[in-house]
Amino acid sequence: MKPRAIAVGCALALALSPAAAQSAELPLNDYPTSARADYVFACMQVNGQTRENLLKCSCSIDIIAELLPYADYEEAETIMSVVQKGGESVSVFHSPMFEEKIKKLRRAQVEGELRCF
Repeated sequence: MKPRAIAVGCALALALSPAAAQSAELPLNDYPTSARADYVFACMQVNGQTRENLLKCSCSIDIIAELLPYADYEEAETIMSVVQKGGESVSVFHSPMFEEKIKKLRRAQVEGELRCF
């Protein structure tokens, strides 16, 4: 009986610790690691393959993830990819609805650059 009481006490202490309270305040991390890595690799291609830029690019995607849910990020990235390829069917992606999705992503990217670079 006594070991069980100790285990319950330890669990309660951990649940009430500052680390547990802090983790409850952290934003949901809904960006897959592969999406974060893709962003960092592309960012480093543009800004240089240095350790300093690795940190800046990682910071930047973290800021984007704070500001934009992954579903919105993925949708905007897809729209931009389709528009970049061009063709007849691309005109539908120039509607205000799709342009607003791209603007949200670009605003998040600018915020990431301002805070991290």
